[in-house]
Amino acid sequence: METAFSASMGTEVEVSEPLIEKITAEEDQLIPEWKDQITIRGLAVSAIMGTLFCIITHRLNLTVGIIPSLNIAAGLLGFLSVKSWTSFLSKLGFSTKPFTRQENTVIQTCVVACYGLAASGGFGSSFLAMDKRTYKLIGTEYPGNRAEDVKNPGLGWMIVFMFVVSFVGLFSLVALRKVMILDGKLTYPSGTATAVLINGFHTNAGAELAGMQVRFYFDFSPTYVGCGLICPRIVNCSVLLGAIVSWGFLWPYISQHAGDWYPADLGNSDFKGLYGYKVFIAISLILGDGLYNLIKIISVTFKELCNKRTKVSKLPIDNEIQDTESSRLLIDQKKRENVFLKDGIPTWFAASGYVGLAAISTATIPTIFPPLKWYLVLLLYLIAPALAFCNSYGAGLTDCSLSLTYAKIGLFIIASLVGTNGGVIAGLAACGVMMSIVSTAADLMQDFKTGYLTLSSAKSMFVSQLLGTAMGCVFAPLTFWMYWTAFDIGSPDGPYKAPYAVILREMAILGIEGFSELPKHCLALCCGFFVAALVINLLRDVIPEKISKFIPVPMAMAIPFFVGAYLAIDMFVGTVILFIWERINRKDSEDYAGAVASGLICGDGIWTMPSAVLSIFSINPPICMYFGPTIVKTFEDLKGSTYKVTYIPISLMKPQQ
Repeated sequence: METAFSASMGTEVEVSEPLIEKITAEEDQLIPEWKDQITIRGLAVSAIMGTLFCIITHRLNLTVGIIPSLNIAAGLLGFLSVKSWTSFLSKLGFSTKPFTRQENTVIQTCVVACYGLAASGGFGSSFLAMDKRTYKLIGTEYPGNRAEDVKNPGLGWMIVFMFVVSFVGLFSLVALRKVMILDGKLTYPSGTATAVLINGFHTNAGAELAGMQVRFYFDFSPTYVGCGLICPRIVNCSVLLGAIVSWGFLWPYISQHAGDWYPADLGNSDFKGLYGYKVFIAISLILGDGLYNLIKIISVTFKELCNKRTKVSKLPIDNEIQDTESSRLLIDQKKRENVFLKDGIPTWFAASGYVGLAAISTATIPTIFPPLKWYLVLLLYLIAPALAFCNSYGAGLTDCSLSLTYAKIGLFIIASLVGTNGGVIAGLAACGVMMSIVSTAADLMQDFKTGYLTLSSAKSMFVSQLLGTAMGCVFAPLTFWMYWTAFDIGSPDGPYKAPYAVILREMAILGIEGFSELPKHCLALCCGFFVAALVINLLRDVIPEKISKFIPVPMAMAIPFFVGAYLAIDMFVGTVILFIWERINRKDSEDYAGAVASGLICGDGIWTMPSAVLSIFSINPPICMYFGPTIVKTFEDLKGSTYKVTYIPISLMKPQQ
């Protein structure tokens, strides 16, 4: 399976080996057992940090709808917290257990799982879209907006909902961790950068390098330039091509037909206008690529299982590698793979966990949202693994998790199936279910990548995810309830506008009418791009590699269709820098490109904490340069792709997907 799958994906997603730090003999002997990687002090730190991050996440989600990745900040603060505590105890004469990179990784994973529920639990989106204020904001006379389709947030039902849906996503893709991380070698840039940071903190030389990487940030900050240095060139070029096709040609062309294809006076977030084309065409392209690769993985896996008994084991380290340095790198990589696979999670356990939790959820959710019948919940859990794979695959390629985009699929389908009698509530509840599953699956795979590079057990990573999720099921609703009771959430005149609430309720109302309410030619364009994604992937597999390596990746192309062109520029700048660097000094580029890329991403991630605190206190950056699209008249319609340069990281300006 490894050879077949890698052959089809390896040219796009190979991680450069210099990024993987060499394993010393001492480290090889001191890798703790998976149970020892999870400690009481680590869980205590995780609970405190998880609560803090939930508060910050809700604040950002309810104000601007922007939720930056806090993975790197979690790794850093986890290290500082435990290190400070152990140093304090040592000065008092107490002996302390050594703080390992594995424990640091477990803390980071636990915190991410906790605050991830504040981001993907629906608190700033689907839950608020159900409440009475949003109903009134849209208008009591608005067609399809019924007073019966109102459910205000409640602490009790939100906690129950979190517990019955949040764990399912962890079991949906855990069986594919080897395929995604080892065989496919997906980069997961944030996970990789977090691992580099954690590894650096736990080695003397690495700590100095980590400090240099962080200082590097204050000269230049864009996260996606770092992603461009880590991600394969074909991925970066595909993202740029997608930005050119969508924002350079497709959206301006569709905009010219405003008044014919769709009403010209619609708002920027109205699904009956240009926004509808952006969302559904991007979804079609993503689904075409993701489903093709999912079917390919299943077929390759089935073939390997059938041929398993006749397969001859091949050890390239012993027979094929002559170069000493290359041999050392491959041996280190093999050790990492052995650690990652040593404490495996059985496939039967993952499948049983998913089925059992899905059954509990199927029986419980209709009691919270009566319009969402049990058979509709079951339908969601049947299609969720495919969408979770698509999201995790895309996050591995480009570092973008489009959980809300995939959740809109569930929203639209369920709302259209239920119809006018309860379709709004059923669709919004389905949105919350789907968003939780696809988001937690992508987060888990991102953390698996970090664990693989820090010699952490996959089992300890999975258990820490479970523990962090349990914390989040309590802390995320409680911290949201603090905002709900203390502030006027959803008021258009207040600081907590909750921008996605109105958008999702309008989409649920649109879903009641079905595909007939989509703008003109939207469905035909969606079908065309879906087929195009299948054809492009097929060509990549059947055409010789010397040609296929130049064929773009549809999943990567789809990201800027909806998100915007800004990340395409950043990522392409990164690949241009690497290209020039390779021409000037290939050895240095191979040795340091990964470190520089991680430094950019780490610096941006570390800055999210102080910048979030500044945001909470409404403190604006001292200097802001703004380049608007009206400078070039031909691009005046590209309002979503304006490029900003400011002291607040660019990652904090990107719209939530």
